[in-house]
Amino acid sequence: MPSIPEQGAWPAPLGLLGGTFDPIHHGHLRLAEEAREALGLARVRLIPAGQPPHRSSPRSLAAHRLAMTRLAIAGNPLLEVDDGEVLASTRSYTVLTLERLRSELGSRQPLVLILGADAFEGLPSWHRWTELLGLTHIAVANRPGYAPHGRRWPGTLSAELDAACAGRIGENGAALATSPAGRIVPFDMTPLAISASLIRDLFAGGHSVRYLLPDPVLDYIDKHSLYR
Repeated sequence: MPSIPEQGAWPAPLGLLGGTFDPIHHGHLRLAEEAREALGLARVRLIPAGQPPHRSSPRSLAAHRLAMTRLAIAGNPLLEVDDGEVLASTRSYTVLTLERLRSELGSRQPLVLILGADAFEGLPSWHRWTELLGLTHIAVANRPGYAPHGRRWPGTLSAELDAACAGRIGENGAALATSPAGRIVPFDMTPLAISASLIRDLFAGGHSVRYLLPDPVLDYIDKHSLYR
């Protein structure tokens, strides 16, 4: 475990972006990049899910999705990949990943879980969701079709999520840099109507997906005959 900084000397916040990445595409990468810039994150760690609990089995094996994620971020030193969920033998629950990262990085490392607005609103369905804010900050990206959360809170979420947000909303990334966890900060994201399901449908129909995902990822998909 890294040494704990002196009081007041906080490490720079580390962003965490989980997902099935089936396949990873430019929407995921722009989310990571814009969150890093908007929130003042030192880096963003992409975490492919091994066995996602909230959906049916991914179309591609976890090893393929991990390999594609590594190809997608190659050349960007501010993005990195965490293989912990892929290598785990258990379901990919976010709370377990956060507990692992806390053990690895120490109690004073600010962690920032990056979520889209739709995922954030679904938090009450997540495993041990009430423990998340004791382990991480949460950054909520305003996505197409969802009004900016900074102008919706309070009173517009489910009662239990609304209660969890009380007293935790920050205005900008500065709120994430002086504590390890516990704040919720909305940020704006460039609208990109790209989804993995759209890409899979295009593949299935024999259509081009070029420019929706990085060329090295597309080459990998072709090489391994994925999504055909």
